[in-house]
Amino acid sequence: MTSNLNLGVVGNCSYGALVDQKGRIVWCCFPRFDGDPIFHSLLGSPDNNPEDGTFAISLEGLKETNQHYKKNTAILKTQLHSDEGSVEITDFAPRFIWRDRLFHPLTLVRRIVPLSGRPRIKVQIRPRYDYGKHAMQITHGSNHIRYITPETTYRLTTDAPIDYVRNETLFNLEDPINIVFGPDETLSEGVNNIARLFEERTDNYWRSWARRLELPFEWQDTVIRAAITLKMCTYEQTGAIIAALTTSIPEAAGSARNWDYRFCWVRDAYFVVRALNSLAAVKTMENYFRWLMNIVQQPESGHLQPVFGIGLEKELTERQVDSLPGYRNMGPVRVGNQAHEHFQHDTYGNIILGATQAFFDRRLYRQAGLDDFIHLEKAGEQAFQLYNQPDAGIWELRSRARIHTSSSLMCWAACDRLAKIAMHLKQGDRAEIWKKRSHVIKEVILKEAWSDKRNCFVESFGGKDLDASVLLMAEVGFIDPKDPRFVATVDAMEKGLARGPYMMRYEAPDDFGKPETAFNICAFWRLDALARIGRKEEARDIFESLLATRNHLGLLSEDTHPETKELWGNFPQTYSMVGIINGAMRLSRSWESVV
Repeated sequence: MTSNLNLGVVGNCSYGALVDQKGRIVWCCFPRFDGDPIFHSLLGSPDNNPEDGTFAISLEGLKETNQHYKKNTAILKTQLHSDEGSVEITDFAPRFIWRDRLFHPLTLVRRIVPLSGRPRIKVQIRPRYDYGKHAMQITHGSNHIRYITPETTYRLTTDAPIDYVRNETLFNLEDPINIVFGPDETLSEGVNNIARLFEERTDNYWRSWARRLELPFEWQDTVIRAAITLKMCTYEQTGAIIAALTTSIPEAAGSARNWDYRFCWVRDAYFVVRALNSLAAVKTMENYFRWLMNIVQQPESGHLQPVFGIGLEKELTERQVDSLPGYRNMGPVRVGNQAHEHFQHDTYGNIILGATQAFFDRRLYRQAGLDDFIHLEKAGEQAFQLYNQPDAGIWELRSRARIHTSSSLMCWAACDRLAKIAMHLKQGDRAEIWKKRSHVIKEVILKEAWSDKRNCFVESFGGKDLDASVLLMAEVGFIDPKDPRFVATVDAMEKGLARGPYMMRYEAPDDFGKPETAFNICAFWRLDALARIGRKEEARDIFESLLATRNHLGLLSEDTHPETKELWGNFPQTYSMVGIINGAMRLSRSWESVV
């Protein structure tokens, strides 16, 4: 099986699955985003058997495929064509209101319909467990198959001939068939009725959700797809937001830059919340605020780690698994992430930034108040203590520590936002304290992060290297974008880090040498900065080029190779999808300007 990132995502805020262009489920973790990948062929299989760890609907004589989402939904349609006939596969994870509550079970629904001719198909389902180490035990009944592990049992219910499914028999598809895969539970109705009802209600849910979005005039379909993808990367039970659905997709071929992104970084999550807020999708912010307040109220020392498990797990011990060879055999496959041990001082600012709107937005069911502010002040105290101390930085360097400009910037943002919140809550004394602290940090950053030699702000205090993260200065309101120092910084970044429309993260070698792929969010930071300083048409050209980089379904991974334009890194990357929304909101013309 040739691996690439031309994949679609289906999910329901409990779990997610990736579907390739041939309609094969190649990645799906249960019972959560960070769980065991029972379908894992995206990262290979033991003994390099391409059919293990996948859930395939194969068409005999396949010649052509096409794939699309149902408009404004997370329901994926894949069409397979041969000389003998064509079929359409509909994939989705049920999500809708049922019996006055949100229903989003650990269930995958697949509906296969003949479109033309006399197609012959084969259903192959080969889940494995413990990261592919073991095949599951199989039992069956008259219309279901059980897949059994020592810890759980999954059930596939279908109106297809069970013998054909069990034996992977090629058969004529004369009538539609339905497959429901999930917990070992008997369906309340026939599988056809359940699949049809679930699809109708899931379709209605997503269309209704998308209908409430406040969209820019231009690029509306693009923004809707990005927003739905971000929504699918949230974990409803706790409010956590994962960085990506996958682990160990390398940042570049053979680079060993293979990391597990199935956790909640407070940095990435803040930007997701901010992007969805700009579209008026505030429920995600409400859930995430609840998750944040659980973090800041932990009875420990003031240190807050930059990443947590989606259930607030603190220990994300990183290990390598040898059972899977990796994406295109480019291991290692890593589970867990060492970043939970890091000191990344921008964490404090990102926590407070992520919580700030909850104090001001009158639409929320639960508006944040004084008690919440007092808890957030603990994070602010840490920000003020650490703004001029070395850390691992936004890029999570493992072998060196510096006083990173972006970390200090977010410490400034923590104090600045606390001052604004305190003023809103009529806590004048506290507002004055936080305002003075923000001024102290700002003066230090302006002095220590500026390089006369480079004529720009650089990546660390007293440093000399370029780093795209300093472009966030304008985005968080630290500096007027028309300030000559910021304009000069944008010019320096364009000369030193831009690769056509793409943007490298930094110019100095890191733990693995110099990166060879561009980091997608940095390109969106660049176009945002260009628009702010008055070069909007240039920014629009870059934006269109970045949109052309997306896969066939409008999704982006973490990185893009600037020469081949191939997508690399974990997928779909929420940071990258945020950039799409932010770019469209920043650059779209108003409807008045074109009518």
